[in-house]
Amino acid sequence: MADSSWLERFPQMSRADLTVIRKSLDGAYRNFSREYGEAIESFFDPLLQFLVWFEKLLITTPWWLVLIVCAGLVYLASRSWKLVIGSVVSLLLVGYFGMWEDMMRTMSIITVCTMLAIALGIPIGIIMARSNRAQAIITPMLDVMQTLPAFVYLIPVVMLLGIGKIPGVIAVVIYGIPPVIRLTNLGIRLVDKEVLEAATAYGASTWQRLFGVQMPLAMPTIMAGINQTIMMALSMVVIASMIGVKGLGQPVLKSITNQYFTLGLLNGLAIVALAIIFDRVSQAYAKRTQAHLQGLKHD
Repeated sequence: MADSSWLERFPQMSRADLTVIRKSLDGAYRNFSREYGEAIESFFDPLLQFLVWFEKLLITTPWWLVLIVCAGLVYLASRSWKLVIGSVVSLLLVGYFGMWEDMMRTMSIITVCTMLAIALGIPIGIIMARSNRAQAIITPMLDVMQTLPAFVYLIPVVMLLGIGKIPGVIAVVIYGIPPVIRLTNLGIRLVDKEVLEAATAYGASTWQRLFGVQMPLAMPTIMAGINQTIMMALSMVVIASMIGVKGLGQPVLKSITNQYFTLGLLNGLAIVALAIIFDRVSQAYAKRTQAHLQGLKHD
C-alpha cells in the first residue's frame, strides 16, 4: 500500500536540509559582515558625525531659543497662531515633566531620518512616475518594506553595523520611506495630461515640465507622503531604542522591562505630542500649497 502520510501531514523539507540552508545563509552573511563591515561603517561616518553634532546642538541650545525657533518654523509652515501656541504649550509641558533632553534627541534623529527619506524617496518616486518598468520593479520592494516586521530588518543591520545611532537611522528610514516614494509617484502620475500638453506646446523641456509643472501640482500629494513618513518614523522610536538609539523611546522600553506604568505613559504621551505637532504642521503646509496652486489656476 502506498504511503499516504502526505495526505494527513503537510509535506515539508527535512530538518537536515533546512539546517544546511540556514547555516549557509548565516555563514555567507557573517563573511560579508567581516569583509565589508568596516568599509560600510566608514561610509556612514559623516552621517554619524552630523547626527552627533545636531543632537548636541539641540541639547546645548537654551530651551527658550529652541522654542522660539520651533514657533517660527511652525508659523512659517502653517501661518496659524493657534497651531504655534498649541505647539509651544505641548513642548513646554513635555519639558516641564523632565523629558526635554530626550525630546531633543528624538527630534534630532526624526529630523535627520525625514531629511534622508525625502532626499532618497522623491527621486525614486520621480523615476517610478517616468517609467512603468521601474514602477513594476520598485513596487514589490516597497510592499516588502512596509509589511516586513521592523524587528526582522533590525537583525542584518545590527549584525553589520553593531548597536548605535546609524543602525537606528537605517531602520527608521527603511520603515518610513515607502509612503513618500509611493505618493510622489502617484502625485506626478495624477497631473492632468492637458496641462502637460500645454506646457509642451509652449516649448517646455522635459526637466522644465517636471520641475515647473508636475512637481508643483503634485506637491500636496507629496506632502501627504512626507507627513506619513514622519508619523512612521516616530512610531519606530521605541523599536529603535532597542538598538541603542537614545530619546523618548528608551524610557518606554525601560518601563516595559521594569513595569513602570507612569514613566511609560508620560514618554508615550510626549511621542504623541511630537507626532501631533509634526502632523498638523505638515498638513497645514500642504493645505496652504494646495490653496496657492488653486489660486494660480483661477488667475
